[in-house]
Amino acid sequence: MTPSTVRVLLADDEEMIRRGVEMILSHAEGIEVVAEAANGEQAVELAALHRPDVALVDIRMPVLDGLAAVPRLVALDPAPQVVMLTTFGDDQNVVRALRDGATGFLLKDEGPQELISAVRAAASGDAVLSPGVTGSVIRRMLSGATPSSPSTAHPRLASLTDREREVLAMLGQGLANADIARSLGIGVGTVKTHVGAILEKTGSTSRVQAALLAHQAT
Repeated sequence: MTPSTVRVLLADDEEMIRRGVEMILSHAEGIEVVAEAANGEQAVELAALHRPDVALVDIRMPVLDGLAAVPRLVALDPAPQVVMLTTFGDDQNVVRALRDGATGFLLKDEGPQELISAVRAAASGDAVLSPGVTGSVIRRMLSGATPSSPSTAHPRLASLTDREREVLAMLGQGLANADIARSLGIGVGTVKTHVGAILEKTGSTSRVQAALLAHQAT
């Protein structure tokens, strides 16, 4: 294992799913599966023990489901980037997970390369949103949001610098850190610093929540 290795925790009650995901990730350079859990309770315990960079968490599990595990996972220090494993038709559950701080979601029938790319993207701080259902999830999130006004969304943006506002607007467009860096002519590390400041100043627990705030504030 090298210092740049992405450490992953898998949480799914179906052993065949875990085996398949583990097999794919074990053949990817720079990724290591450090723990596997069959329910959300185990996921939280193992995440606290192994401190993974990314947690791939199934939504539906016994004992403690993935939805209930999300706030507990993101409350850890350090907290993993939580990516929900889902199927079509789970939009409502995905929205709840994103609001609770999940980095994004991945369809279970995505291909091996999509899975590997998603893990790497999450580890680098980018949102992970499966294209097949992103539109419907974002629409559901926005339709359930309280309309923005100077007394709601705007005060949360008041302390942002002009550059942070630019970055936030690009988060709202779904751009990755590398794309934001190219667009603004700055380094990826600088983008990450700005994203971190945005999350702290707006009280957002993930870039997905920040992106939703960007939509609400327009």
